[in-house]
Amino acid sequence: MRTEGKEDVIDAPVDTVRVRARVEVPINVPGLGRRPSTMVSFHGLHDSREHIAVLLPGWEKRSDPLVRVHSECLTGDVFGSQRCDCGPQLHEALAICSHEGGIILYLRQEGRGIGLYNKFDAYLLQDQGLDTFEANAVLNFGHDLRDYRVAAEMLRALDIPEIRLLSNNPEKGAQLRAHGVAITEVVTTGTFVNENNHAYLTAKRERAGHALEV
Repeated sequence: MRTEGKEDVIDAPVDTVRVRARVEVPINVPGLGRRPSTMVSFHGLHDSREHIAVLLPGWEKRSDPLVRVHSECLTGDVFGSQRCDCGPQLHEALAICSHEGGIILYLRQEGRGIGLYNKFDAYLLQDQGLDTFEANAVLNFGHDLRDYRVAAEMLRALDIPEIRLLSNNPEKGAQLRAHGVAITEVVTTGTFVNENNHAYLTAKRERAGHALEV
């Protein structure tokens, strides 16, 4: 069980997670074109969801590879939604990891863990003047339900005990450390502001401590 305090070390479970398959998948990186990647699936993840790791060549050259833990955002990642910064963050991570080698852990935790339909419900409340955290509260959700234990499980299955974390979210680092991942450096992401996501990014900075210059 996790003890009080976000960075307390929890009791380490007996790992049953292992790599299920490694598949070579050429991908298109915005601005860079075609790049090779290896996509990895897993057996035994504790939440039984289909999370994947995307390995970009060169990641193995360091004992602490650069890792982006990215939560799925269908609207931003696929459709280029301007209501968030998820798509630009993913594209940035792909570009950086393509240049220097790195890993993207793509977690199926849509809407900070509340799911796609509930995210749409939260959008409707935001359109009435609530911020993203207030909207979640009205829907009886915590402000962020994501559990990064699964990311730690994936890293252990890949035999990666320490990383450089590409993130502006302090909770990611806290949870990963609590689950036994050593973080040698935190590399902040860019800030991707537009007229539709300014209030959203401001709420993330002021309410959740994200390292953003809005």
